[in-house]
Amino acid sequence: METPPAALYGGLKAAQPFFLLAGPNVIESEEHVLKMAKHIKDITTKLGIPLVFKSSFDKANRTSSKSFRGPGMEEGLKILEKVKATYDLPVVTDVHESHQCEAVGRVADIIQIPAFLCRQTDLLVAAAKTGKIINIKKGQFCAPSVMVNSAEKIRLAGNPNVMVYDLIVDPRNLEWLREANCPVVADITHALQQPAGRKLDGGGVASGGSRELIPCIARTSVAVGVDGIFMEPLRNLKELLEELIAIAQVTKGKKQFKIDLTPFKE
Repeated sequence: METPPAALYGGLKAAQPFFLLAGPNVIESEEHVLKMAKHIKDITTKLGIPLVFKSSFDKANRTSSKSFRGPGMEEGLKILEKVKATYDLPVVTDVHESHQCEAVGRVADIIQIPAFLCRQTDLLVAAAKTGKIINIKKGQFCAPSVMVNSAEKIRLAGNPNVMVYDLIVDPRNLEWLREANCPVVADITHALQQPAGRKLDGGGVASGGSRELIPCIARTSVAVGVDGIFMEPLRNLKELLEELIAIAQVTKGKKQFKIDLTPFKE
């Protein structure tokens, strides 16, 4: 039985020490997606971390027009629906155009707004009207304060279930994003992406990244006190999550006491 959006949203807000959005960046095949969903769920179930499975049916902002974008909306949604039915998992996927929202909302529990589209009012409103949880990625070109307005567009469209998502390597943003008054998610994987940063042998460019720094960014985000994290599956995912849980339990991030920042005078 599918969890109503408000109940799922409340559960994610209350998640301890954090919730996880995870899955392959793009749907490659049904077999691969189901295999990954099982693998990640086995790990998060043992660790007691709430999981939302993430994968995209279309990556419309690929660096090269020749890059694989995914199976398309119709086939992609069928695969995500199978993930939900097989493993009893909520799923999140992104939309790029307003007309996609209704169909995606019939399957996805969370609709994600890509970073490059985080200020597109028509897309935000169309997504909000599905009634599903809306996860807005902050554009690299935006100050954190911009997300206050983006989140408010969702609420003004009648949907209180909104989250904001950062992929900039700056712990200050994770604190400032709280001004949007909703759960804050750190995108560990894409924080380290370098768009068009890798040269191909045959000419042209592709996106690259510094995957070796994933643990560093993950530790920082959890110590700051984010509500959720996103990452693509790693070979040592279980070990990293165990470390992040330990960090979160020690620092308690957002629940830390307030520090008096006035200058000390004897």
